[in-house]
Amino acid sequence: MSTKIYRDAWGIPHLRADSAGELAFAQGRNAAVDRAWQIEVDRHRSQGTTAAFLGVDAVGWDRFARQARLDDTARRCFRGLDKNTASWITKYVDGVNAGLADGARRAPEFAAAGLAPGRWEPWTPLGIWLGTHILFAGFPTKLWREEVARTLGDEAIELFATDGPGTSGSNGWLVTGERTVTGAALIAGDPHRFIEDPGIYQQIHLSCPEFDVVGLAVPGIPGTPHFGHTGSVAWAITNAMADYQDLYAERLRRRGTEVEALGTEGWRLTSVHTETIEVAGADPVEIEVIETERGPVVIGGPDEAAAISLRIPPRVSGDLGFGALPALLRARTVADVDRAFDGWAEPVNVVHAADTEGGLLHRVAGRVPLRHQDNRLRVVPAWEPGHEWRGWYSPLPREAVDGVAVMANQRGLAEPLGVEFAPPHRADRIRRLLDEPGARSAKDMAAVHMDTQLASARPLLELLGGLDGLGEAASELRGRLLGWDRRMDAGSTDAAAYADLRSAVVRRLAADPALEALARPAEPSGYPEMFLPWLALVPRVAFALETLLTTGALPGIDRRELVRAAVEEVAAGGRTPTAWGETHRLAPWQALPDATHEVWPGLSGDHDCVLSTSSVPGITDRSSRGPAARYVWDLARREDSRWVVPFGASGVPGDAHHRDQLPLWLRGELVPVITDWTQLTEETSDF
Repeated sequence: MSTKIYRDAWGIPHLRADSAGELAFAQGRNAAVDRAWQIEVDRHRSQGTTAAFLGVDAVGWDRFARQARLDDTARRCFRGLDKNTASWITKYVDGVNAGLADGARRAPEFAAAGLAPGRWEPWTPLGIWLGTHILFAGFPTKLWREEVARTLGDEAIELFATDGPGTSGSNGWLVTGERTVTGAALIAGDPHRFIEDPGIYQQIHLSCPEFDVVGLAVPGIPGTPHFGHTGSVAWAITNAMADYQDLYAERLRRRGTEVEALGTEGWRLTSVHTETIEVAGADPVEIEVIETERGPVVIGGPDEAAAISLRIPPRVSGDLGFGALPALLRARTVADVDRAFDGWAEPVNVVHAADTEGGLLHRVAGRVPLRHQDNRLRVVPAWEPGHEWRGWYSPLPREAVDGVAVMANQRGLAEPLGVEFAPPHRADRIRRLLDEPGARSAKDMAAVHMDTQLASARPLLELLGGLDGLGEAASELRGRLLGWDRRMDAGSTDAAAYADLRSAVVRRLAADPALEALARPAEPSGYPEMFLPWLALVPRVAFALETLLTTGALPGIDRRELVRAAVEEVAAGGRTPTAWGETHRLAPWQALPDATHEVWPGLSGDHDCVLSTSSVPGITDRSSRGPAARYVWDLARREDSRWVVPFGASGVPGDAHHRDQLPLWLRGELVPVITDWTQLTEETSDF
């Protein structure tokens, strides 16, 4: 086997092999060596076995993963793959297994957790993909809407509709050649996700006689599914905010050792068995795994007050869309990318693509079921007809590209497929910046990535501007904020003051009698602990604040007096002015608690800025969501493309490339994409 590994100055892996199969093996082995701890945690998450080394706090996820049958769905989807794709994925897994022992020796987390590296199965990458994206469509939001309907009435269920807790989004834009300095298209953006340490995206270069691709890989998954550049064509995605997962209220009853579920045609047997979750430092937990004709039961059961099943496309179709992954690597034109994404399944995305011949693409890709509108909004009764799936939405929406195309999770191209979308602020701001006079270059895109204007501040500031009779300190604060440039810069004390006021407004609004019933879910709710963040009132109010400050649907709330009380409260606090970045700090997710108590840096940006670094107003200024990578694909010269990730290429603490990109990420700088092999350093390997 002739395989070579190179690194650039940032430790980014560049892999060369004599065939696509050998290259898949090399990518798997590299993921294991560079990211062993990360990918093993993800494997255990997909299997529901993390509590065995992370302890009782992980039981909730493990219960969900097992009851949702993630690993079994991955097996089912792997069996449905075509022979060539299955072989390609298997070679990747062989590479992971070949490198895990070496990777584990480099990663101190294994010893800290008392975990030994395990063995991957051919379907493990599919399980990791499911575990990573199962919550992307936000099905727990339907539980929240049930609470809203119960307390405020059916007409209020869309009152809080916005890109909020637990969801993930992105910015992405395509600039056609008529607007660039080179005459060739640019594609740029930044996926917004929970910031994980190590990062969810890995910069990589994959080369063999069949293809040569630079892109962002997901460790544990072969290829570059979301973002890639083959030299002649490039692609990128954002979350379409489509609704494609359903929750069904189930009526269950026991018949001896069996469990039956009531459907539209009467009582039917379910699939039922028990599993045991091993828990480090505590007794094992036995759970019952039940699956009805709709899907696995993920809430409640036959002995509880309620039961709810989850229906997702891969469980129904046995197809996760992994056949698209090798097809994308071999793409040469926009037409090739388009055909590859015809086979995409989950998650449902908006796609941009451009090629060196002038081809352009702006479309939705994925699998969305056809069903009753109520399915998209609420938990629907399994026993009532009309809620069945009736095939798949086709054709999926697409649009021609005229100058600029922007995708930022807003209503637009994917509107027929969803219910809740991000406010338009990010998309509108990106388009305004790109519409300014002058041709664009790849280097110009960094200024768009880092824009901090906060358009969503308008309703609160307008209410503030209409107040009179304030105390001296409150009047001074009012004057400051009305003169503020509305930029959430890390060094801005005015941005920090606005955030303080906003948090006070959110807390007071959540405590208002008009909404207080929502703070107390119906008892017994029967909702597992992992779903409770979707039911928390303060985050819901925070992310829907614009609507709640302007809607006429809640006439009992005196918004002017609420803002008056909030500004007096903040002014009376007497806090010494601090910069936004003092409290708005990065807070990445780590599977193990940080033993070093690392002090994370302050951030510019906010939820509705293009630089979307999300906190939860009213609860914390810390940011656990933000750009998990930034990229610019240049179709004139791939070597002029740029990228960066929040931390570095290595997932090994103490490695020279573990944190080396963080300072650049904070400043909005990008790392050059290197494809000239003579500029790379070859590693010795034992392939």
